[in-house]
Amino acid sequence: MGLNQGGYEDTSRRLKLKVVYEDPDVLVVTAPNEDELIRIILDLLKSKPMNVKELHSILSGLASEDKIRRALTRLVNEGVVYTQPDGRFIVAGI
Repeated sequence: MGLNQGGYEDTSRRLKLKVVYEDPDVLVVTAPNEDELIRIILDLLKSKPMNVKELHSILSGLASEDKIRRALTRLVNEGVVYTQPDGRFIVAGI
């Protein structure tokens, strides 16, 4: 399966991850640091409200569920993101 067929290339480019190595069968990117992860989560939440499991399904292989939860907690504490009654997170002001 090529990169475009699996969607990995599009996802890594959309998330603006640094590509370390790329060939027709393999794409290697660096994992985001905490600040990059927060930026990525904010970008994803701007498109639609999501819960932790939805975010983790997009970011699996890049960030653990614990790291995603820590980033979301930081965003909630800073007032940048709010939790909806159904457990989804939404960016403030949207």
